[in-house]
This record gives sequence, C-alpha cells and structure tokens, in this order.
Amino acid sequence: MERLGRNTGFNLDALTDFSRLDVPTKKHLKNVYSSLAMSMFAAAAGSAVHMYTQFLKGGILSALAGIGLLLLLRFTPHNSKNQMTRIGYLMGFAFCSGLGLGPIMENVTQIDSSIVPTAFFFTTLIFVCFTLSALWAEERSYLYMGGLLGSGLTILLVSSLVNIFMRSYFLDQVHLYLGLVVFSAFILYDTQLIVVKFHHGDNDYVWQCVDLFIDFIAVFRRIMVILAQNKENKRKK
Repeated sequence: MERLGRNTGFNLDALTDFSRLDVPTKKHLKNVYSSLAMSMFAAAAGSAVHMYTQFLKGGILSALAGIGLLLLLRFTPHNSKNQMTRIGYLMGFAFCSGLGLGPIMENVTQIDSSIVPTAFFFTTLIFVCFTLSALWAEERSYLYMGGLLGSGLTILLVSSLVNIFMRSYFLDQVHLYLGLVVFSAFILYDTQLIVVKFHHGDNDYVWQCVDLFIDFIAVFRRIMVILAQNKENKRKK
C-alpha cells in the first residue's frame, strides 16, 4: 500500500494539510462550517415538515419569511451581544429554505424515492471537493472568477425571465445545467472570498455561512431535477 501511494503520487496526509492557513483562519473556518452544518439540519427539518406534516408548507409565504429573516440577519450588527440572535435568524432562514425545497422533493420522491439521498450525496461530494480545492490553492486565483460568475448569474436571470413567456424546453435545460456549473463554481469563489475577507478583518462567520448555504442548496436543487429528468426519460424509452 505504501509503495502504491508513492507510485501514484497520492498522499493521504495532503488531504488535511492546510499549513498555509494560520490558526485564527482555521478557527474562523471552523465557525463558518459549524454554522453551515446547523443550517443544513434546519433546512432538512423544514423539508421534513413540508413533506410529512400539514403544519407548514413551502410556498410564497415561506419564501417571503425567508427573505425577511435574511434581511434581519444582514442588518443586525455582528457582535457578541447579537450572536445568538443572528444565529437564530440564520436557522430560521435555513428552515424556510428547506420548506421551499419541500415541493420539489415531494415531486421527485414520487418518481423515485432514491433521488433525494442520491442528489444529496453528489452535492456533498461536489461541495467537499471544491472546498478542498479552494483551500489547497496557494494563490487566491479563484477570486478572478468573480466577473465571470456575475455574468453567469445575469444570463441565468435573463433566460429565466425570457422563458416565462417563451416556455422553451431548450432554455429551461440551459438554465438548469448552466446554473449547476455557475453555483458549483461559486463554491470555489465563496470559499476563497471568506478567507480573504477574514484576513481583511471581516470575521462575520454567520453571514459568510449564508453564501455557502445558498450555493449548496442551489446545486442540490438542480441535481435533484436532473436526476428526476433522467429517470423520466428512461421510463419513456
């Protein structure tokens, strides 16, 4: 095994070698990803409430509630006094996001119950790989993608608005797959941006967690839809 590792150039220790990151940065990242993990649990709870109870359902009201909580989080000052309040806003936003995912999860589960866990697995794999790639990079080269990613978001927005009137299957697929690429790339960009912001004195880990959470949910949503489409196409053949 040791010889095989040398021959292939694979070094298991390198997977956890973040020696280029200083101790305060590592501690900050720990706070960011701890908040992200809690957000995932809150989102899962929201999805479960939509799917298995009649108490709350995802829709316009949950979306508006999520936006309101996000605004409260954004404009509540980041300090020790407000820390638990802001985390509460984050959990509420994540819960509402989970409610919003509920209808899609309900639909794809009717097609195949394995789609949701499979999509979560692939999303987690993409997220972990891209995060490690961003943290391993010696230079913050992924930050240069900011302009390109901004253009990608503009294309997604325009194509979505145009397709409201055109109802084009082609545009729908472009929006789906381009969105997957754009938000996957945002994982690289946002991860490095968090490190750079911290080095410039921004230690608001709660708000920085929001960017990664949105990236994860956006990728997860699109992978679910892609897997569901593939299942449907196979059935039609």
